[in-house]
Amino acid sequence: MSMTTIAPEQVNSIVWNQHNDPFEILGSHPIEQDGKTVWAVRAYLPNASAAWVVLPEQRKEYPMQTVHHPQFFECTIETAELANYQLRIKEGEHERVIYDPYAFRSPHLTDFDLHLFKEGNHHRIYEKLGAHPTEIDGVKGVYFAVWAPNARNVSLLADFNLWDGRKNQMRKGRTGVWELFIPEIGVGEHYKYEIKNFEGHIYEKSDPYGFQQEPRPKTASIVTDLNTYSWTDEAWMEKRRRSDPLTQPVSVYEVHLGSWLHASSAEPAKLPNGETEPVVIVSELKPGARFLTYRELADRLIPYVKELGYTHLELLPIAEHPFDGSWGYQVTGYYAPTSRFGSPEDFMYFVDKCHQNDLGVIVDWVPGHFPKDGHGLAFFDGSHLYEHSDPRKGEHKGWGTLVFNYGRHEVSNFLAANALFWFDKYHIDGIRVDAVASMLYNDYCREPGEWLPNKYGGRENLEAADFLRQVNHIIFSYFPGILSIAEESTSWPMVSWPTYTGGLGFNLKWDMGWMHDMLDYFSMDPWFRQFHQNNITFSMWYNHSENFMLALSHDEVVHGKKNIIGKMPGDTWQKLANVRCLFSYMFAHPGKKTMFMSMEFGQWSEWNDWTDLRWDLLQHEAHQRLKRFFQDLNHLYRSEPVLYTQDFAQPGFEWIDCSDNRHSVVSFIRRDQDSDDFAIVVCNFTPQPHSHYRIGVPQKGFYTELFNSDARPYGGSNMGNLGGKWTNDWSLHSHPYSLDLCLPPLGVLILKLDKKKTAEVMG
Repeated sequence: MSMTTIAPEQVNSIVWNQHNDPFEILGSHPIEQDGKTVWAVRAYLPNASAAWVVLPEQRKEYPMQTVHHPQFFECTIETAELANYQLRIKEGEHERVIYDPYAFRSPHLTDFDLHLFKEGNHHRIYEKLGAHPTEIDGVKGVYFAVWAPNARNVSLLADFNLWDGRKNQMRKGRTGVWELFIPEIGVGEHYKYEIKNFEGHIYEKSDPYGFQQEPRPKTASIVTDLNTYSWTDEAWMEKRRRSDPLTQPVSVYEVHLGSWLHASSAEPAKLPNGETEPVVIVSELKPGARFLTYRELADRLIPYVKELGYTHLELLPIAEHPFDGSWGYQVTGYYAPTSRFGSPEDFMYFVDKCHQNDLGVIVDWVPGHFPKDGHGLAFFDGSHLYEHSDPRKGEHKGWGTLVFNYGRHEVSNFLAANALFWFDKYHIDGIRVDAVASMLYNDYCREPGEWLPNKYGGRENLEAADFLRQVNHIIFSYFPGILSIAEESTSWPMVSWPTYTGGLGFNLKWDMGWMHDMLDYFSMDPWFRQFHQNNITFSMWYNHSENFMLALSHDEVVHGKKNIIGKMPGDTWQKLANVRCLFSYMFAHPGKKTMFMSMEFGQWSEWNDWTDLRWDLLQHEAHQRLKRFFQDLNHLYRSEPVLYTQDFAQPGFEWIDCSDNRHSVVSFIRRDQDSDDFAIVVCNFTPQPHSHYRIGVPQKGFYTELFNSDARPYGGSNMGNLGGKWTNDWSLHSHPYSLDLCLPPLGVLILKLDKKKTAEVMG
């Protein structure tokens, strides 16, 4: 045995952590010595006082020596092959035996992986980058890979190396991906990346592709295996694959998991579903109060939403975020469900339970901006990697956040794969893309001189538009039957048109115009509504330009806007009647539906993300009745195809009369796609009831009153039509027959021709 020949500067590059490929120095290397091939083994072991190379199969040990540096160990071994050797390391009074990470040279990423990533088309790059439990040469461990092309050096910081960046220096490959396999560690290890730029500045970063993070305020990533959960939703997934959500009922309950309800060790209290559990209603987070876990939410939230009759849950962002008060819209861990509520497997359980209860899951997704937190994506490798370097393109000053550089292929790949990831690994059923308008316009919330035009001189962000098309093309290619919903507040054309027609590729768009018109209309005194009939009717002028979702979301019940019931004029009875009238019109109007938690039982106060909803209101009869109203409205909506099968087809809607502004009354027809069924909807938007109010109808017979928002069980005055009305042979509104109706105050009627009864009586 003799010492290896190595230059001092090579040793120093390792000791000073300045070598971008430590495999060139460390590990085992065949060398020619006296005409023979021998193996040189080198290891940099900070804190070690002695070290040996161990060959377990040969039951031999070879002492290593330090020539160039007290912690740089080396030796030569005469053997034909050297595989799976180990290092015995003495550190003070302690000894340990490990496999040498630098003995595992085979890269995990292939050239094809790197090629696809560089061009932005590696759809499942999350299976390559990040931390992945794996086995190499019969040795189990974890493979780490991170994209940091402008870094001088990258090291692992972790539990297993006592967070010492000298111990596990990574190798830089082509396209700027750094990688290293660490043997004999596994799921549960906490880690970060220590990244140095060329000035020697150090950045400690969480893993952008990390699947789990520590609960805040800690920020380390956690090694996780996402392939161990046993799903039981095969029937749901197959049904979804074969369905078209645009012709299905979609009624969404939007919820912020952190403020729906908190748990405590306090005395049991009544839950929304009537069960008794150790839950306390809190006006502010107090000692002892905590978030419900994903599994507790599965047991409590799902039955409640199912009882109300909704088809989907929409979750405000559940990707990892450092600050509770951001509601999840400032994401640092795009691939990690927030640990506030449990583990990744716990979230899988939650989604699985939703599917078992016929509830779809939509997740708010935030590709428009990200925060500046030091452990996150900002200035990731010592350069503006994920964001634009020019603040005129790379910063939302009003939000204090940074903007993704969608023109950089690896960045767009990171985000596009992330959208696919949530469908792939967590079986979600849709994404609601936040703040799309902020992505599409370079001058969004920017003053003149604070933004840069595109290459044609316009204000449109062409790279962002191409990115959104890419995302939607990818997710629908892999997962037909899902939802991709845009929160887009401008007149950008073809948002919900397919990408092959030049659209952005979403299949739904929030109708922000309808929302503003409705809230303006319903907040005014009913006497003035006669002068604003266009607020009610205008949405149908543009209804067929997009596939619209009608949404009354969390944004409408915060920041001094009041909750929905608080926006309404009049006394308490009129406020509740206005709420019923608004939502009845919403569910009868073409478009899918979204409403925020607390609206279903008439919470008076604004939403406060630090407290529970005001569940105590449900002890009062008026709020119980409002909740029952929403249950019946949802069940009616889901049971009547006339209300959803032709939301986006012109034959699905027809005005009967939209010009009676003097009475603030509108009437219209909703038609089914697969039959000749239709429903008649009549809305009276004032507290003045109308007897003998006549509307034209297309067919003769008995029209059953399917729904009356003024019914006594809902807290109304119970004015109506005694179950239904027969037509008269009086033509009106371009129809051969008409109905003589009693219109209740602030009420909505939905009637449907009873073909069986009509045939029995009329022959």
